Amino acid sequence: MSQAPRVRILLSETYNPWFNLATEDWIFRELDPSTQTLFLWRNDNTVVIGRNQNPWSECNLARMEEDKVFLARRTSGGGAVFHDLGNTCFTFLSAKEGYDKTANVRILLDALSRLGVTAQASGRNDLVIPLEDGPRKISGSAYRETKDRAFHHGTFLIHANLSRLANYLTPHPKKLESKGSASVRSRVMNIRDLQSEASHESLVKAMIGAFCDFHGATAEPELLEPSFLESQPSLKRTFDHYASWDWRFGNAPRFSHQMVEYLSWGFFEVHVDTENGHVTRAQVFSDALYPDLVQDLQAALTGKPHSRNGMQQAVAEVRARHPSQERELAELETWLMGQVEV
Repeated sequence: MSQAPRVRILLSETYNPWFNLATEDWIFRELDPSTQTLFLWRNDNTVVIGRNQNPWSECNLARMEEDKVFLARRTSGGGAVFHDLGNTCFTFLSAKEGYDKTANVRILLDALSRLGVTAQASGRNDLVIPLEDGPRKISGSAYRETKDRAFHHGTFLIHANLSRLANYLTPHPKKLESKGSASVRSRVMNIRDLQSEASHESLVKAMIGAFCDFHGATAEPELLEPSFLESQPSLKRTFDHYASWDWRFGNAPRFSHQMVEYLSWGFFEVHVDTENGHVTRAQVFSDALYPDLVQDLQAALTGKPHSRNGMQQAVAEVRARHPSQERELAELETWLMGQVEV
């Protein structure tokens, strides 16, 4: 008689996306793949972008800051998505040997069935509800494999605020040309549109039941709180990485940004090329009566982070060389910092 596989169930008790994404990465890199692992979690008010995406072109960063929305970047590819507490996220870890990609899909469909929802797989990554006017997506997934382990993660839309998705993934109109990949918007719907009683708690219960039944095993869920970081130094380092500006913004692909304004002391047209979140080339055109200041600004911008702090650093360098133009530089600093949004 074959022995039932070992299973492990982890439930996040925090809505912090950097903690949850770091935990995913920790699960993938460090947990024993011979143990079938299920991780369930939610992020609060978060835009998650793909590894190769540009937050300045994908996201309305000014509105995100105003509404206190997190920006997170995952290590996998794909497009930008918005998470709120109406999204339930899932992560599976399995051994690569004998791994069947359809196994987890069967678990997901079984969990939905326990909620009274009949769905079907669409292609490799999505679960959809078939409707008369066409299928509506309720879940999307992504996969990752190494020589000894297989990783599958995704999200369910339970009662997500779908209008906010468009708010934060639509950038302000500005002259910003990106060479990153643009996100593809899909026709989506909430599970609660079909089952009014569906909730995160009921889906978690259904997922745990379907997972344990499929593997013929049982396990008590382990609750993960922020204090868990202190007991796992490698997880803490990963969390710090996911929370860092360098990862979230500095990992952006190459793009160009043009800024144009009439200031009280002259017309300014600033072009910057940015790669990995830092200005690699700057050109400043102006009819201001301080030509040396304009040239010093062009030189100072190069190498700075494409951020408010970076603009502030550049103007500070110019200020040190032109202390008598404090009023003009204060206006310039305010304008430049307002253009980069973060």
